[in-house]
Amino acid sequence: MHKWLQRVSNINISIKTLTLLGFSLVALPLVFAFLYSAKQVNNLSQQGTSAIFNVAELVERNRKVSHVQSRLERFAGQYAVLKDDDLLDSFKQQCQLLESTLSSSFNSYKDKALIKVIQSYLWQLKKIRDLLAKPHALLQLEDVQVEFRTLAKLNQQLALRSNQLVNNQAHKMMRSAARIEQTMFLSLYTIPITLIIAVIFITLIIQPLKRLQSQIKRLEQGNFKQPITLRGSTEMVEIAEALELMRCRLHELELQKSSFIRHISHELKTPLAAIREGTELIYDNSVGELNQAQQEITDIIRLSVSRLQMLIEDLLDFNIVLDSTSLQDTQFVDINKLVEECLELRRLDINRKKLTVQTQINSVALQCNSKQLNVVVDNLLSNAIKFSPSNGVIKIKASNEEDRLVFSMTDQGPGIPTTAFDDVFTAFYQGPTKHNSPIKSSGLGLTIVKELLMRLNGNITINSDTASPSFTQFVIQLPLTRQVSQRQMESRK
Repeated sequence: MHKWLQRVSNINISIKTLTLLGFSLVALPLVFAFLYSAKQVNNLSQQGTSAIFNVAELVERNRKVSHVQSRLERFAGQYAVLKDDDLLDSFKQQCQLLESTLSSSFNSYKDKALIKVIQSYLWQLKKIRDLLAKPHALLQLEDVQVEFRTLAKLNQQLALRSNQLVNNQAHKMMRSAARIEQTMFLSLYTIPITLIIAVIFITLIIQPLKRLQSQIKRLEQGNFKQPITLRGSTEMVEIAEALELMRCRLHELELQKSSFIRHISHELKTPLAAIREGTELIYDNSVGELNQAQQEITDIIRLSVSRLQMLIEDLLDFNIVLDSTSLQDTQFVDINKLVEECLELRRLDINRKKLTVQTQINSVALQCNSKQLNVVVDNLLSNAIKFSPSNGVIKIKASNEEDRLVFSMTDQGPGIPTTAFDDVFTAFYQGPTKHNSPIKSSGLGLTIVKELLMRLNGNITINSDTASPSFTQFVIQLPLTRQVSQRQMESRK
């Protein structure tokens, strides 16, 4: 299913067409179910209306037949006793009315059993009419009453059959209602069908966006080497082509920047080494004694040369950020070992200010680019050393929390104002320092840290207080792709 969706999502269809097609396919089952259900309900409504009229008509006709039959029986009985021809004429009129009602009304139902009862009823009426046509001397009231009892039984059969027809109509209505209920229940299956269709088309629209998002994420992390390719809707392909042009341009600019920084750094370091060596010889009085003014000028030159060397080193570190080709390799990095290496490199600076370094590092390793992480830790350590007072304490902690590495470095420096938390990560930003402080930097250290952490999918936050006792704490969080046990780390050493 996933492969089929991926194959379909690669078809060159515009998002507009895909959206309209998806909406149509989602709406089609619902519209079909609605129309079919409406038709069934309409049929049931018509059947109900017809059944109500039929029942009312049957009841009314049965009542009319019973009423006319009672009058016939009264006229016939009176005629048999009184022998009055007017009574016979009234009987014949009522008899014609009854025959007309039975023939025209009940025959419309086309029910064989009902028609058979009506025929028997009509035949019995004819028999009573023939009986009344006999001479007066032969006509007896008992004979008339016997025939009307037979007619009453036929009337009961007629009413019984009419009730059965009413019941049949009711059962027919119940069956129709049950069928409609079943149809309505089955129509509910259109809901999951439409949901499945909606999910399919949402996936077809979102999948290219997710693939495009992952490729944009690579650009954000500085990976400009891998081409951006995308198959799918017309709009997605156009966006991918625009991003590919942008990637090529960014890659070209990155290579130019990296090449420029490498060359300029190399060109600067060569004469700088000669200047520094010559300055040290003069400062050490190797070429003769210096007076106080000359000694001060030489000291200024030494500080300036050291600052220039630091700027060049920061530029080289910043070049690591710009050069994405050097940032793709990953390996398991032992945090404890990495911190020890950074401390060893800064040992002279730590001893010069008589600083105490307290480490609390659990046995944690993560998979990332060791060169990047080394630059991050070294820049934070260098920053802590610069701003720590003499005899100060630097605290370094590292532990894993759930699936992330939490690394913190705390110094007892003057602190950072809350308003400057965002500014310190800006390139070439120089924060306020104490009056006559010899600390000067390039303003690139924390910028490098921020950029590298972004490429490592990590983040950095600041906790600081400028009030006494002041402190500054940088907290780093990095994803742990895999936690390594102490035994595994020892086996790698």
